[in-house]
Amino acid sequence: MELNSRARLTWFAHLFKSCIKQHHKELIPALSRIIDSDSVILDVGSHAGQFAKLFARLAPQGHVYAFEPGSYALSILRPALKINRFENVTVFSHGLGDAPAELRLSIPIKQSGSIGYGLSHVGSDTSNADIGRRPGWRYVEETIEISTIDDVVAAQQIDRVDFIKADIEGWEMRMLAGAAATIARHHPSIMIEVIDEHLRRAGDSADHLFDLLAGHGYRAFKLDASLERYIEISRPEGSDIFFVTDDKDLAA
Repeated sequence: MELNSRARLTWFAHLFKSCIKQHHKELIPALSRIIDSDSVILDVGSHAGQFAKLFARLAPQGHVYAFEPGSYALSILRPALKINRFENVTVFSHGLGDAPAELRLSIPIKQSGSIGYGLSHVGSDTSNADIGRRPGWRYVEETIEISTIDDVVAAQQIDRVDFIKADIEGWEMRMLAGAAATIARHHPSIMIEVIDEHLRRAGDSADHLFDLLAGHGYRAFKLDASLERYIEISRPEGSDIFFVTDDKDLAA
């Protein structure tokens, strides 16, 4: 996508932060309980790579598969991983959903002219695309490719999936639908941003997402105020929710 002078300046700032800073370090104690040093991780919605970098450090003998369809985010993600010399991260430049498709990604432009790429979402091809849009912001669109987790796992001959993180602005339920075989076979722990308003863009809901994963034998947890202790929940609370199968007891 073409960048004006303000957007170019903020691109350099975004790239600098992605290369130099490590966000989400406060989650390391909690994540360390469900990510091992050799875990295979799917980072769905990698954006600028802050979680991909964190996962790569938590699983130095494992591998991170990072999925990011937005061209602006990719222009930051790829150099940041290269500069930091992460050899255990593979980047895929497409999104994940319930079926292979070509869709439109809506990318917000803030009133300042900078790009709010972390809020990019699948847009005009869905009937509820305008839900959650910020007043005063404008949106540009680009065509992206969509695949499914099941298809990627089969094509790449990935023989284990231990952890899935997804922050894709309302497309999470579609991603899970396209991961049914992977979930049934590997029972990965899952961390999902669950925001009902965003899910409604795709005609989904937080309740339906909880019901879907419960049907696969998952229990839901949130983190307490310390971000170190897991608390089991039965219905949607907050935004970042952890789902694990019965063989993992996060409440202990």
